[in-house]
Amino acid sequence: MKAVILAAGVARRLYPLTYDIPKCLIEVGNKPILDRQLEALQSSGITDIIMVVGYYREAIVNHVRTNFPGMNFEFVINHHYFETNTAYSLRLCNESIDGGPFVLMNADVLYPKEVLSRVINSDHDTVLAVEIKPCGREEVKVIEGDDNRLVAIGKELIEDNSLGEFIGVAKFSAEFSAAFGNSLDRLIEAGGTADYFEAAIHPLMSEHQVYYEDISDLPCIEIDFIEDLEKARELVNSDWFN
Repeated sequence: MKAVILAAGVARRLYPLTYDIPKCLIEVGNKPILDRQLEALQSSGITDIIMVVGYYREAIVNHVRTNFPGMNFEFVINHHYFETNTAYSLRLCNESIDGGPFVLMNADVLYPKEVLSRVINSDHDTVLAVEIKPCGREEVKVIEGDDNRLVAIGKELIEDNSLGEFIGVAKFSAEFSAAFGNSLDRLIEAGGTADYFEAAIHPLMSEHQVYYEDISDLPCIEIDFIEDLEKARELVNSDWFN
């Protein structure tokens, strides 16, 4: 199975910290966020990595090639990283994924190896890591149907109806992967270059089974703001990261 890591973004909300470094290379607990993700993948036996890069891409490429020589990287360049979002970045990977099963992650999420292990070893073939909690406007929210199946995903969902937050780590079956690629095509062709990739998952949920793994007991955070980074630097002291 391959992994896809989305690492093209500019991270304007972390300015001035990200003026001269991509977000994924910011250190949390004396180690870049990206390193923790790659180590988790190694622990799960995944060494084939498709990485979408854009902002300061040379820094990312040089870093991973130097520090993870045993992994096989394919770099996909999003030249339009200033004006596009994760849906566009992921669509650039369609040819590389080629309808095969894959693990997907955003490069700005801090989580222990256990999160990835639960997702990969889930009984379900298509599964999202979800933190069950009250959500605010910024979080990517999910709504639960029956038997751990999800029926809706997106930032604009009604907060009171949501189960919790999708933290940006997922596993997709080959069947879902093929449908997902077509959905991304339709979304981008309709002008959705600034959309998040979740906008291409949502319309598939009525016909394809998408489940969730509860990772609420684990220390995870998506790092968008300075406050998130400060919290991440506290969370990394947890025993889960040692």
